[in-house]
Amino acid sequence: MDFKLLPLDESDLTQFKSDMKEAFQMGAEQNLPQEEFEEVLPDKDIEDSLSKDGAVSYKAVVDGKMVGGAIVIINSKTHHNHLDFLYVKHGIQSKGIGRKMWKAIEQLYTDTEIWETCTPYFEKRNIHFYINKCGFHAVEFFGEFNRDPN
Repeated sequence: MDFKLLPLDESDLTQFKSDMKEAFQMGAEQNLPQEEFEEVLPDKDIEDSLSKDGAVSYKAVVDGKMVGGAIVIINSKTHHNHLDFLYVKHGIQSKGIGRKMWKAIEQLYTDTEIWETCTPYFEKRNIHFYINKCGFHAVEFFGEFNRDPN
């Protein structure tokens, strides 16, 4: 597998958003009752992330094809950075691509003191991935009795 993590080009943006939305949508459809997953990831959420101060976007390329991507928010003053989105294209998950992406991102930002991310409670695969494969720690769960302040 010839893996590369590359900066996202403007010409890749349409495919990047489409693939990300599909990956998130399929995850929801596999884990939630049908009435709860109309549109899981609107374009606006992706666009808001891409336009944040410090936003950097990447595409994962395997054998010349875009197979995933990520958006990170980098704070060069505090070194407290945020993983806003990370996805692997639907149908090719569980091949180590997400882990390769995350390790490559960590190598790009070695001065990071804290990485934060958030993932839906119903995405058990994501929780397993972030905690057991990437080294994140669960520090808070938001839900009915503990609402996300944001």
